[in-house]
Amino acid sequence: MRARGMTYDTGFVVDGRTSHDRFDPDVVRRELAVIRDDLHCDAVQIIGGDPDRLEGAANAAAELGLEVWLSPYPLELEPDRILALFRDCAERAERLRRKGAEVVFVAGVELSVMNRGFLPGENPEERVAHLMGRPERRAEAMCELGARVNAFLREAVASVRERFHGRLTYAAIQFEQVDWTLFDIVTYELLRSAEVADRFREAVRTLARGPKPLAVTGFGTAAYRGAGDRGGRVMEVVEHDPVTKAPVRLKEVHERDEAGQAAYLSELLEIFETEGVDSAFVFLFALPGYPHRPDGDPRDDLDRAGLGIVKLLEGRRGAAYPDLDWEPKEAFTAVARRFRR
Repeated sequence: MRARGMTYDTGFVVDGRTSHDRFDPDVVRRELAVIRDDLHCDAVQIIGGDPDRLEGAANAAAELGLEVWLSPYPLELEPDRILALFRDCAERAERLRRKGAEVVFVAGVELSVMNRGFLPGENPEERVAHLMGRPERRAEAMCELGARVNAFLREAVASVRERFHGRLTYAAIQFEQVDWTLFDIVTYELLRSAEVADRFREAVRTLARGPKPLAVTGFGTAAYRGAGDRGGRVMEVVEHDPVTKAPVRLKEVHERDEAGQAAYLSELLEIFETEGVDSAFVFLFALPGYPHRPDGDPRDDLDRAGLGIVKLLEGRRGAAYPDLDWEPKEAFTAVARRFRR
């Protein structure tokens, strides 16, 4: 596998609110150095909705010698606002590329379900339900969706390529039926659930046989028992604030299982390494808003449902990294071991 990557979150933005209140450039650089030196990554996918933060983190990663996948991550935006975000970030990516950094621009992630204008529905769950709700016309609905997605991507790609002259990709869900002739790299968000576990390796092998390099993003799971079997439904165990949408607590008690999360990531990375994947980006390093609360009601320990490979601490520093407010999970060690190979 050419690029061994980690996904680094700079903050998701929804309706002007960010999921990551604090953004300290010194901490960002320190964590990116950990990703390079201790996780043995040679690439990082920088995700988020704030162009200034994306650029700051991307510059820090490039200075550390990491290959940078700059990934503006629009959420609940209309197509015209998505294009505006892409144009802004493409110019920033080109500035970084001209300094000599290796930069890949990711023109969105799962746009059809994460944003407005592609499918009916007020949130991702409603949009997926609309697409899958009528089995008798599901194939027709997916064709219609593919046409809408590709029409938008053609416009987006033309706009980005005017401003950015490096490699370009898009992080797709397979049912979006993306026209990959538009892009330099084929990228899929791939999650293994119990329903597809028996054919997951073969599916990866088939995708990797295509004429363009295959990248895999969006793969990860949580640290509660059975999380890996849920695939894309892994975070449905979380109760959210109805107004702010911030995570509040787990809906019920789920046994902590760091070993299960570690095994899941190790197994997927082994598949990607042996079946011809070019680049793989673990999702993700840390997920703000999901702190580790080891005492009290176990439903308050949101880290059990968080996808980070580190557990965020509240009001204290960690032991492994005394200058940072998190501790590595078992998944951290598993990823480091796999990438060190």
